[in-house]
Amino acid sequence: MTTVARDVVTPAVYRCIGWVIFEAMNNVDEVILASPRGFCAGVEMAIKALAWMVRTFEAPVYCYHEIVHNKIVVDRFKNLGVVFVDDLDQIPKGRPIMLSAHGSAPQVVQAARELGSYVVDSVCPLVTKVHHEVKTRANKGYRIVYIGHDGHEEAVGTMAVAPDSISRVETLAEVEALEQFQEPVAILAQTTLSHRDWKDVADAVRLKYPQVWSPGKSDLCFATTNRQGALMQIARECDTIIVIGSDNSSNTRALEKLAKDVGCENVYRVNDASELPINISGTVGVTAGASAPEELVAEIIEILAPTNGVREIKIAQEDEYFPPPRHIRQLQASIELVATTMLGGSFASRRIVDDKKTAASTVLALLAN
Repeated sequence: MTTVARDVVTPAVYRCIGWVIFEAMNNVDEVILASPRGFCAGVEMAIKALAWMVRTFEAPVYCYHEIVHNKIVVDRFKNLGVVFVDDLDQIPKGRPIMLSAHGSAPQVVQAARELGSYVVDSVCPLVTKVHHEVKTRANKGYRIVYIGHDGHEEAVGTMAVAPDSISRVETLAEVEALEQFQEPVAILAQTTLSHRDWKDVADAVRLKYPQVWSPGKSDLCFATTNRQGALMQIARECDTIIVIGSDNSSNTRALEKLAKDVGCENVYRVNDASELPINISGTVGVTAGASAPEELVAEIIEILAPTNGVREIKIAQEDEYFPPPRHIRQLQASIELVATTMLGGSFASRRIVDDKKTAASTVLALLAN
């Protein structure tokens, strides 16, 4: 059999030869799909918002940080003329700017508004809620203990809301190193962490500061918790688990770690089907991080070609919906007004596009055409 060097197999080539490779070397009995998986409500909102920017403004459109942490999504927008930057100084004055879903520091938001011709902040509403809590607690004289990953864009943006009143921790050792603050203490966390990710650290904070304040309702992302719960539900039946998502995605890496922690011997994180290992056999579990498109799941199932088909196990129904950012809604209304007027249409009978019924995965597919 002819072999192909693993590091030179592109996704397009891999789709062409994938059936031959897997028929010869794989023996997948069944694929079990974890549900929920893939895009969360915040990612849905952000991708659709950037798609509106791409379709409305002449390239380049600039985006401060990656819109979401997924290589496939980012590359697709790059091909459409979106330029992702990590510093506003890289953006020429007067260009349209989008701020990423992970949230930006207040001074970054203000600087973007002064620099850009049209600025859209696609921050996830759950992150906005944490920013509000940080500002409120700081104004009331609290010392905030924030559980988050060092250097993560969400953590950086959140801490910048009240830098003199917040201490970031990630490990038990870091909690132990905190001083005994004289002011009252509040605890908040990065939204992309699950209860499993932060429980031990949070317990240590509460033990050290018995009167610590915490939100009445968890600020943790429901999508992260749901995806980990679904993975745990299928893991015990699987010989191999495939986690789809990029290595800079916090929740994707957490899924990969969880799959190993629950005892699955063969765990692979892949960006797409081209990174699938050979010699997969038995029952294969498949899940995807909150910023991974469903099209990647479909491609991987096609390559795995399970003899006994696909079974989906769902542990929760996610009906959450975040409407487009305010400036996108204004943009939509303006375009609709101009188009209806120029075409002589009737405002009373015009057709209204329901954003809620349009999936981001559909939008991405249309952008690729």
